[in-house]
Order: sequence, then C-alpha cells, then structure tokens
Amino acid sequence: MALITRVTRLFRADLHAVLDRIEEPDLLLRQAVREMEEAQARDEQRLRGLNQERGQLLARVADLDQTLAEIEEELGICFAAEKDDLARALVKRKLEAERLRRLIARKREALEVRLAGLRGRVEEHRLRLEAMRQKAELLAEEEDDAGRLDESWPVPDISVRDEDVEVAFLREKHKRRQP
Repeated sequence: MALITRVTRLFRADLHAVLDRIEEPDLLLRQAVREMEEAQARDEQRLRGLNQERGQLLARVADLDQTLAEIEEELGICFAAEKDDLARALVKRKLEAERLRRLIARKREALEVRLAGLRGRVEEHRLRLEAMRQKAELLAEEEDDAGRLDESWPVPDISVRDEDVEVAFLREKHKRRQP
C-alpha cells in the first residue's frame, strides 16, 4: 500500500510540474499585479470617501459649537428678562444639540479607527504591490535573457522592509560612533 501511495505522489508531482510550466507564470504574475492595482485603487477610493466623511463631521461639529454658543447667549437674555418658558425651550434645544454633538463625536472616533486601519492596509498593499512589480520586472528580464543563458536561478526577494532599513541605519550609526 505504501508503494502505491508513493507512486501516486510521484505522478501527482510530475503532473503539477507540467501544469506549472503550461500556466505561464509571467502571465499569472501580470494578472496578479493588475488585480492588486485594482484593489489598491478601490482602497484608495474608500480612503478618500472616509476622509470626506470625516471633513463633513468636523464641519457639523463646528456648526453645533456655534449653535451652542448662540443658545448660551440667548439663554442669558431669557434669564435676564425672566422669560422661563422661552428659556425652557432653549434648554431643550441645547440638550438636543449637546447629544447630537456627542453622537457625532462617537461616530468620528469610529471613523478615525476605520481610517487608521484602512491607511495601514493601503500602505501594506502598496508595499506588496511594489514587491510584485519588482518580481514581474525580474521575470521579464529573465525571459529576455532566457535565449542567451541556459542556466536558471530562482528570483530572490529583493524588497526591503522599513524594519530592515532601521536596523541597518542603527548599525551604521553605531559603527561611526566607535573610535
């Protein structure tokens, strides 16, 4: 039974190798890059929409602040004139405006969290997309060189992360401090 399993695995592995060669990895990579670019564009569009919504919320809070200031002034006038019935109506408007302001503040906080998450995702996708573009360029160069060279070697991942830059920077800084 073990022999049959091993032979099956060998045939399956050979079949997968043949399929990999048939699929043309450069076309698949280009398609993946296009899909990543489309996803990046959608995320950036969402980011612009959320930023616009944030601006609208900020404008609404500014309007409410102005309304509250006006109500405070009118309340002073009503109390000075001893018009309690008008003052009650203004107090009601003030309470409604304050509650609306708190509601908008909570909505803005939730929006800020969404914005931060989306910004992080957009940056992560941008880095991945750049790495994929680099790989696609290397693959295209390999295809150009395929007729000239018979040797093939794997494409290394040459993308540099921000953490790598920081570590190298600290290492260089440390080297220059030592006499």
